[in-house]
Amino acid sequence: MTRDSVAMDVLATLTADKPVVIFTKSTCCISHSMKALICSFGANPTVIEIDKMANGQQIERALIQLGCRPTVPAVFIGQQLVGGAEELIRLNVQNKLAQLLLRARAIFIWSP
Repeated sequence: MTRDSVAMDVLATLTADKPVVIFTKSTCCISHSMKALICSFGANPTVIEIDKMANGQQIERALIQLGCRPTVPAVFIGQQLVGGAEELIRLNVQNKLAQLLLRARAIFIWSP
């Protein structure tokens, strides 16, 4: 098993059984805004600060492999990478974010 596949397995484990996960660093102010956006729908995202984890660099490498640039915030909804702040805002503007949260069972009812 390569280091890359181990890193991907770690990501899969950290996002398993969680409707919404935000990977961030403790110094990332944009991540706070993304959490606030998701919470405004009534969801309760899991926030993982990779700079405070022993294997944080490994997780960051896995996020880069998935195409996250910058690496944080990286938002997973329903165990699928949605992207960073730009993608999340785009989904919200297009009225698609609520539907993703509903499908992931992060929220159970939504009426705009």
